[in-house]
Amino acid sequence: MIGSPWNLILTLAFAFTGLVCAFDLAGRLGRIRRKQARFGGEILIDLNHLLMSAAMIWMAWSMESELALWVQAGLFTVLTIALLPSIRRGETAAQRVDLVGHVLLNAAMVWMLAAMPLLMAGMGMSHAPEAGMTTRHETVADAGLTLMSTPAWADAINACFVVLSVAAFGWWTYRSIASRHHRLHVACHAVMAAGMAAMLLLMNG
Repeated sequence: MIGSPWNLILTLAFAFTGLVCAFDLAGRLGRIRRKQARFGGEILIDLNHLLMSAAMIWMAWSMESELALWVQAGLFTVLTIALLPSIRRGETAAQRVDLVGHVLLNAAMVWMLAAMPLLMAGMGMSHAPEAGMTTRHETVADAGLTLMSTPAWADAINACFVVLSVAAFGWWTYRSIASRHHRLHVACHAVMAAGMAAMLLLMNG
């Protein structure tokens, strides 16, 4: 659960990414039904980001149970594996970098879900509300989190995913400026990467 005003900011960001991907997905599925296109990796990417956007909004407003975290981690692990073959099928270097970026964001999502108890450890009274996370002992206890210090190795891994997410944001921002086509869709991916970096930072306090 993210504290105000970050929960509102991130909700707007992920609502934007979710809506863009939903409209793009609907268009692609329509073309498939009319037999004007075939099922491809772009459909999987849109579906993946639509689900990720919904999951991020949920996490911004509620403390999830351990079961919910692991179910989501399993889902995004499957989606990550499903995306891997698309990297080799990329027609250009830019497309392959795009696909690597999507895989990295999925890996960051799986990490965040699986490591959330560790990342949010010690987020009790030792952290001020302005850090962006809720600080009530009872809320943390209800989620089954143990109040202790986050291990250094978890901080290091989290920092790596933050850096990778920022790099993905930079790449897609460049692509949205340089490209003459699909700028909104590419900008959506940039916002997703920025949101991922923000969530990882806020959860790690």
